[in-house]
Amino acid sequence: MGFWVNEFPKYFVLFIWLGINVMLFALDYIKFDDEKKYFYLKYIVKTGLPVARGSAAMLNFNCMLILFPVCRNLLSLIRDFPFLPHAVGRIMDKNITFHRMIAYMICFATALHLGAHIFNFEYLIASRDATTGLTKYLNDFKDGEDKDRLNPIESAGLDPVLELLQTVAGITGVIITISLITMVSSSTELIRRSYFEVFWFTHHLFVVFFIGMLFHGFGELLRSQNNTSEHNPEYCSQDDRYNTDSECQKPPRFSAAGPQSWKWIIAPMGLYLIERCIRFYRSFQTCEVKKVVKHPSKVIEVQMRKPGFRAQAGQYIFLHCPSISPLEWHPFTLTSCPEEDFFSVHIRIVGDWTQALSNSCGNDTDNVDVSKIPRLACDGPFGTASTDVFRHENVICCGAGIGVTPFASILKSIWYRQQRKDTTLRIKKVYFYWICPDTNAFEWFSDLLQSLEQQMMEKGEMGFLEYNIYLTRGWGKGDARNIILHENDEEDVITGLKQKTNFGRPNWDEIFRTTAIKHKGSDVGVFFCGPAILSHTLHEMSNKHSNETTKFYYNKENF
Repeated sequence: MGFWVNEFPKYFVLFIWLGINVMLFALDYIKFDDEKKYFYLKYIVKTGLPVARGSAAMLNFNCMLILFPVCRNLLSLIRDFPFLPHAVGRIMDKNITFHRMIAYMICFATALHLGAHIFNFEYLIASRDATTGLTKYLNDFKDGEDKDRLNPIESAGLDPVLELLQTVAGITGVIITISLITMVSSSTELIRRSYFEVFWFTHHLFVVFFIGMLFHGFGELLRSQNNTSEHNPEYCSQDDRYNTDSECQKPPRFSAAGPQSWKWIIAPMGLYLIERCIRFYRSFQTCEVKKVVKHPSKVIEVQMRKPGFRAQAGQYIFLHCPSISPLEWHPFTLTSCPEEDFFSVHIRIVGDWTQALSNSCGNDTDNVDVSKIPRLACDGPFGTASTDVFRHENVICCGAGIGVTPFASILKSIWYRQQRKDTTLRIKKVYFYWICPDTNAFEWFSDLLQSLEQQMMEKGEMGFLEYNIYLTRGWGKGDARNIILHENDEEDVITGLKQKTNFGRPNWDEIFRTTAIKHKGSDVGVFFCGPAILSHTLHEMSNKHSNETTKFYYNKENF
């Protein structure tokens, strides 16, 4: 049952996408392998021609798709469509994963296309050594009024590399390949996490890549016969009939079909240009910084206002600081909720950009003078998987470390809506799990939990939110002794909450089994933000414990 709940939609889309790729390759392969107008060209270059054209069709299709998953304004517009099926929205949450898969397919198709054309070019050069026969006959055609040339290589003994670099297809092909290799190699997890600026700048080589794609076919190297009704190549190529048979006295005429790639990529390039124009416009819209708080655990909180800004719980924004970098935009989950008169983000100081922003705020841990903050601009907000939390009656929210940020917004919004008796609120029970690697990670979020805990106690609704905090490491002998001494205190010695901190890792198998029994006959939404290892575990548990009566819908934060 878990497969149909969490896996089938994405695998269905994957199957359709792979099927279209196979179909496009097969159709072009058959076309260039069987059609009469390509008979003479294929006679010279052999099977490399249909392979090159089949892979080119795959390239065009995937280059058309590659920009759509990163048009975040377009995706947010689609997500907000009122009649959008839930399954479609969940598939759209995999936009970055799909973007990567398309990129891998482009790499595969590029390698196939390049390899086939290397063989084609070698055959074209080798064919110039022919002194008799059909190959010599075909090579004797020269460009005239009807562009009768078939072989772009003019004479024998030429250097294939130099000849290739003298063609539009050769130069643009080299540029496309180098750009692709650079983008893909700098997109690894290590580079993105440790050297984000390297990833960000090299990834913008996609502009060079697409310009190369636009002009790649303008060399018109690929020629086909345009008078097969007057000169049948399959008949005339047999037994030297092209020289002796009266039906073959009319010579073949060759012409180029012209560039084709632009027809595939011009529309997505236009949409992405609109996307960048929106981002450019928003970069001039200054956000009013209302308050800045520097927390001891290397986390900085920025509260902002912006005219016309409307956000939902769990969404994220991109922040831009021109004084730090005129080009860079960085994503951050909103920690404020729609019911508040400002929007805020909590930023962990882990890289050059975040460190520069922190330095501009001074070294105090108290509230910072907002006049010291450089001008900020934001793009968004954008929807994520976490915004689907309100589609379920029962939810499990799990955050690991700083991955707790989307749930700050969600928990506050749920509580506010529950207090004002919002009739559209479906949620009846919230299970919140927070896994922290050390005690420092508790410092800022525990304040929010204390506030919610106090309000729930005052309203007598402690059962609405059940939260569990786990400390996986980071305590020594002194900490352990202090914890034991205060074991009977009403408040937890680490967090100050009524709920005691658990030590070690959660028993997810038992947690999901118990939840399935408690909510038999209803669906449970599982929402997670954190490292991939824990995500894999929660995903596996969601599938394992889904059955005909209780289904666990797994959602992971992606941006």
